[in-house]
Amino acid sequence: MELSGTRVIKAPRDQVWAALNDAETLKACIPGCQELTGSPEEGFEATVVQKVGPVKATFKGAVTLQDVNPPTSYKIVGEGKGGAAGFAKGGADVSLADHEEGTELTYQVDAQVGGKLAQLGSRVIGGFARKMADQFFDRFREQVEGPSEDAGEAAAAGDAAEGGEKKSWLKRITG
Repeated sequence: MELSGTRVIKAPRDQVWAALNDAETLKACIPGCQELTGSPEEGFEATVVQKVGPVKATFKGAVTLQDVNPPTSYKIVGEGKGGAAGFAKGGADVSLADHEEGTELTYQVDAQVGGKLAQLGSRVIGGFARKMADQFFDRFREQVEGPSEDAGEAAAAGDAAEGGEKKSWLKRITG
């Protein structure tokens, strides 16, 4: 399975690079991450709980960084094992470039899955992978840039309109 994308992050390239190499930032960005330890030099180990279709599993994995070219690019190589659920392994090329609004982050992922996960089919796995990548990069952007003003204003307006009571997105739509 291959996946690629680009995001513009409103921060200098050195700041984005530092965040990509910080275990606490990465832990906050990885959906379902329970634990993340390690360093860019020694590699990272993670425990992630995820539900893919009907399969829920705890994955334990290790990631190393290769071809490191600060603050421009690196390759992430890793493998995670989820017991009976199966495994995922692969790599991602990540590069940073200066952009008029900050830093352009480009990624290209090549991954393989096996076990029960592979039996779910490429459509389910591909959709799940895109969703996880989107969540990761949305969280990463927020970690680096800080909460957006638009999100803060929208939440405040929503709270005011609801008398301070928070409602789910479905309740806000349906009344």
